[in-house]
Amino acid sequence: MSGAEKLILVGQIGGAFGVKGEVRITAFTADPMALMAYQPLLKADGTPALTLISARPDKAGVVARVKEITVKEQADALRGQKLFVPRDRLPEPEEDEFYLTDLVGLEARDLDDAVVGTVKSVQNFGASDMLEIAPREGGPTWYLPFTREAAPDLRISEGWLRVVRPTEVDERDEA
Repeated sequence: MSGAEKLILVGQIGGAFGVKGEVRITAFTADPMALMAYQPLLKADGTPALTLISARPDKAGVVARVKEITVKEQADALRGQKLFVPRDRLPEPEEDEFYLTDLVGLEARDLDDAVVGTVKSVQNFGASDMLEIAPREGGPTWYLPFTREAAPDLRISEGWLRVVRPTEVDERDEA
């Protein structure tokens, strides 16, 4: 896999389901059964994690029979394992839609169109998506809520987004 290939988080192993080696997978896709089409599911480093043989819908995703797991203990040992697929295996988003990973690498521009940094990552600590911005001049990264107020203009095809920097970040820069 090339280093430039972006991986998209599509699920997480929840542990064993029953005693015959089936595994519960929480799906982060609109259609949980779509996981069957994205084979094999990968680890964060791009190496294969799971190959689903069969799956059926469950309240949080799917319950699957998996090639790599034959007993309950193997499934339990993988609990928490995040599952990814390469970006190019997913369908192209509709117009005015995007995958969060498409934001990584965009220039962050202020209201005067000056480049203030680059989107380093998109995190979610439980409340909402946050953009981690690496400052252009170096130094510690800072976070910005990914809201219309904080990021009012998004131009993925042009490689940038407009940001309204939090007061704390502006004050830190002036110190």
